[in-house]
Amino acid sequence: MTTRHDASHGASGIDPWFSPRAGDLVRIGSSRRGFLQTGLTGLAGLSVPSLLKSQAASSTAGTATRKTSVILFWLSGGPSHLDMWDPKPDAPAEIRGPFASIPTALPGVRVCEHLPLTAKLMDRLTLLRSVDCSASNHTPITMQAGNPLARRTNDGKDGGGWPSMGSVAARYRGANASGLPAHVGLANSWVSDIWGAGQLGSAYEPANGGEMAGRLALTSGLTIERVGDRRRLTEELDRWKRSLDRNSDLSASDQFTHQAYDLLLSGKAQRAFNLDEESAATRDAYGRDSLGEKALMARRLVEAGVTFVTVSGAWGYFDHHGDSVQWGGIVKGLKPLLPTVDRTLHAIVTDLEQRGLLDSTLILMMGEFGRGPVINKDAGRDHWPRVMSMVMAGGGLRHGQVIGSTDKGGYEIASRRIGPSDLAATVFHHLGIDLNTHWTDLDGRLRPIVTEGGKPIAELI
Repeated sequence: MTTRHDASHGASGIDPWFSPRAGDLVRIGSSRRGFLQTGLTGLAGLSVPSLLKSQAASSTAGTATRKTSVILFWLSGGPSHLDMWDPKPDAPAEIRGPFASIPTALPGVRVCEHLPLTAKLMDRLTLLRSVDCSASNHTPITMQAGNPLARRTNDGKDGGGWPSMGSVAARYRGANASGLPAHVGLANSWVSDIWGAGQLGSAYEPANGGEMAGRLALTSGLTIERVGDRRRLTEELDRWKRSLDRNSDLSASDQFTHQAYDLLLSGKAQRAFNLDEESAATRDAYGRDSLGEKALMARRLVEAGVTFVTVSGAWGYFDHHGDSVQWGGIVKGLKPLLPTVDRTLHAIVTDLEQRGLLDSTLILMMGEFGRGPVINKDAGRDHWPRVMSMVMAGGGLRHGQVIGSTDKGGYEIASRRIGPSDLAATVFHHLGIDLNTHWTDLDGRLRPIVTEGGKPIAELI
């Protein structure tokens, strides 16, 4: 993991995203031979056959059979707890900040005035106001791993080999449907906003959803019907197979290549990534911006069978140090983002609920840490790893509550500390993964998937 260095995003923090670039498309020749040679090539760093092999590996690891999934919204940069989900209306102005607070559907619970849809939805949400991020730095490592031992170290060994929660899900849960990856990332900046598999193994790295969408597309003029003579293609595959040495590895490889061919021609994965199948009303409800379109894509992916989706709207866009830096301060930087977050959270919760998927899909919305309780001289707030607020919804859990609290200035956890490992334990419990599971690192050591005594959050279970 490197330090943040992207400079490709504008000051608004919202970028057009889901339009596959021409360079992302796999150029497939018009012949069947060309299709076989290039149509099965890389999906986001994994070939389709390799993707299927990783699924087969996870399917033999004792994964649960109930279809459950997770959507993690990564508010990259560190969202301000005081200006979003833990307002302090009675605090001095330099702590209270520039925004008023409003009541919610839960008596006595207030949120920022710029989150009115969240306020109406509060009976279906849980606010966690006491998340300990003291091990976290300006990367996704610690919180996406759900592990305080996974840290940014700036020595070329960031993360210490520990995997993300999504990669653990890929290894021990697998995908909910064949022909789809278990873990997909939807982010503009991969190195800054998506944490991968560590030493768990490259087969469990998250698939890059932006690249995958383009690489699943057939080039112009080449249709499924045009290459869909399955009998002729099977004959070509059989002739190719007979030309190879007969051993178990090559036999398995051929098996997965056949499955990959079926995946591409079935159109299943292509449809999962096709937002054009959604109505204009649905797309408007989510929002036609980076976060909204990725959220809608995440819903389509879990509906199709992906188990874990990590969504980041833009690199670092919640890093609101002040008006002198790229993302601005609280008023100029955060205020324009709040309606986007508000709309997206409302859309994903209500849409999943209407489709009967909310109980099986756990939603998390968080960043790497909170922000300093005192507004600084640049009208922003600085990093504050001591505490963070976050939102959870769905997953068949008990919502309509606030868990934990901070002191009157939002400086410290006042009650019910929630650590990263508790988040991981809650996620894995939802996915049906045995919390006592261990994996083996490169030195042959057994490592637990839940560290530091993490437990599922009892109030939710």
